[in-house]
Amino acid sequence: MNRITDSYALHAEMNPDHIAIIDGKERVTYQEWYERVQTSAQWLQRTAHEKKRVAFLLTNGASFLQIFAGAACAGWTAIPLDPRWGHEECVEKLLLSEAALVIIEDRYMKRFEKHSVDMPVFSLSEWKERMSLITQGNKSDSENDPVFYMGFTSGSTGSPKAFIRRQQSWIESFRTTAVTFGITHQDHVLIAGTLLSSHFLYGAISTLYFGGTVTLLEKFTPVKAKKALETGDITVMYTVPTMTESLLQINVFEGDNPLLVISSGADWGISSKKQLVTNYPHVTFFDFYGTSELSFVSYLSSNDFLQKPSSVGRLFSSIQVEVRRADQSVCQPNETGRIYVKSPMSFSGYLHEVKPPEEWLTVYDMGWMDEDGYLYMSGRENGMIVYGGLNIFPEEIERVLNEQPEVKRSIVVGVPDPYWGEIPVAIIEEGQQTKTVRQAVKEKLAAYKMPKKWLVIDQMIETSGGKIARASMKKWAEEQLSCKQ
Repeated sequence: MNRITDSYALHAEMNPDHIAIIDGKERVTYQEWYERVQTSAQWLQRTAHEKKRVAFLLTNGASFLQIFAGAACAGWTAIPLDPRWGHEECVEKLLLSEAALVIIEDRYMKRFEKHSVDMPVFSLSEWKERMSLITQGNKSDSENDPVFYMGFTSGSTGSPKAFIRRQQSWIESFRTTAVTFGITHQDHVLIAGTLLSSHFLYGAISTLYFGGTVTLLEKFTPVKAKKALETGDITVMYTVPTMTESLLQINVFEGDNPLLVISSGADWGISSKKQLVTNYPHVTFFDFYGTSELSFVSYLSSNDFLQKPSSVGRLFSSIQVEVRRADQSVCQPNETGRIYVKSPMSFSGYLHEVKPPEEWLTVYDMGWMDEDGYLYMSGRENGMIVYGGLNIFPEEIERVLNEQPEVKRSIVVGVPDPYWGEIPVAIIEEGQQTKTVRQAVKEKLAAYKMPKKWLVIDQMIETSGGKIARASMKKWAEEQLSCKQ
């Protein structure tokens, strides 16, 4: 199969009445799903445009997935936009993407001025009406491996970059998901977070590729996730650490129905994983390390966690990793260096960058491999704090802070200092730095790694994927400290 949508015809033929998507408003069978994707693809193919790119501003739902899959089927590139962005940010991303047209959920039309961008703008209801007028024609076809997905990553600078992916990279990832996680057409998968996150979008699209059922939450709340799990139908749940933490707090995982939790995010604390393994034997998990650019790199299973609790796991079967020194020589086991990855699942580069990605890619994460081939993370090189010439990885301090009962969540950022160059500043959510917290850091880390300033915030600024927005929190800390001077 050459496209991520090629299996839909087979599912429609073999299991036409099997439910593909449940989104709170409707239940879509595989026959209906196949027809909807074909209709969307035909509409796009009739929209002759040199730039085959469709942007859309929608919340979670079947329509989001239909536009995304329809674009992939037609050989177009899908560009999801975040409803939480302001008008100016949406326009900035649209201009960067050079989209041919944009589809916007009706409730967001008022804040989106049609004259601000030089492209056709359709409301979601207008788009649905056009879909209803299209009669089924021949099966849509496209080139073998076009760019099908454009997302945005800001990196450490805060300035947006658009990354692009080809379909073959996700098809390779589907194979990895089937082999490693054991996902099949029999699974009913709960997508707990927003489809604007590559993690959750991939979870939904891969499930549809296999022929399973996807349940979407329009918006994540622990109560809604609990209600979905209480039906007893869910066998797999995609989540991120912040969501898992909140679900553990209200005992969502009680029961005895087997459940597989697939999580991604370096900030999932050891104590939380231990709680899941110890208290809920019917729940198994895979916590994987990956990025928008690299896709899957390594995974830690529930069983692996018992042996290597601080590791980000073993490498996926098709992945090669080298940990390198500054001179590009390969590090010895347990020696920290920059992580390089060679993978058939990696992205196709950034938009407007002429040079294609290298065979070995890095996103400037630092870490090491042990003698058994397990990978460990120190932190992001470009997030590293240089304190008086000494290197500090914020993630190392955060891991200690997040293990303390008084700390709900924390983040450590580097703030400019005229004497030291940078100082580590700890930000704690809904709490305070107590003597116990300070003592824990002092006992477990070198003295120079102690946060020099402590700040408290009611709620962390998050990315659309539910992770703490590091660049935004750094800016907030700098503003707070400048006000106190």
